[in-house]
Amino acid sequence: MTPSLRISGLAFAYPDGYQALFGVNLEIAKGERVALLGPNGAGKTTLVLHLNGLLAGGVGSVEVAGLAVEKQNFPEIRRRVGVVFQDPDDQLFMPTVRDDVAFGPANMGLTGADLATRVDEALEQVAMSEYGDRPPHHLSFGQRRRVAVATVLAMHPEILVLDEPSSNLDPASRRELADILRDLDITLFMVTHDLPYALELCPRSVVLSEGVVVADGPTRNILLNDELMRANRLELPYGFDPRNVPA
Repeated sequence: MTPSLRISGLAFAYPDGYQALFGVNLEIAKGERVALLGPNGAGKTTLVLHLNGLLAGGVGSVEVAGLAVEKQNFPEIRRRVGVVFQDPDDQLFMPTVRDDVAFGPANMGLTGADLATRVDEALEQVAMSEYGDRPPHHLSFGQRRRVAVATVLAMHPEILVLDEPSSNLDPASRRELADILRDLDITLFMVTHDLPYALELCPRSVVLSEGVVVADGPTRNILLNDELMRANRLELPYGFDPRNVPA
């Protein structure tokens, strides 16, 4: 089966000469759930921005579902790679929730009943069906994040990319989002500093440090590797022990 994501030898330097990535190789199978871990400045954001062509011009290649991330493929790539930003207000800008969720599919050409069905399905997936006529700015932060996820799901992406999905959420909202993400039948690539969240939602984790993949394996094993964790400035919350979390 063609993997959802294949990155081969990806290296990238910014115009000021700062080298952010050094030959990254990564493959994610269809339906797999993977967390991207690493300290600030590791290159995580740079890597994610290559997945839908927002950054380009480096060395190496990126493929989504076998399709090269190249200019001629950008419209299809950006449908297949759904990125949910850390701040939902970066994604929500229409008068109502339904308008925001409909925006992407409508720009793909969906209209009428087909568009309405696509919006209804996406809102149902994130448990926000009853909020369709609300202005997004009247929602809580956690609800806005769920709507941001719905705007991406409405595009029927191949891979859902989440940037710090649990940040700024209260415990109840954090739990609600985890329950939603766990039930999605989709490839998941989650950038996070929330290591318990990574353990809960992603059986596999990749550690990026100084632009290089330094570890790739079962999340539990990575979190229990004290030497690896210290070397890459990864810290578990006080009192949290991965061994006490059911597999």
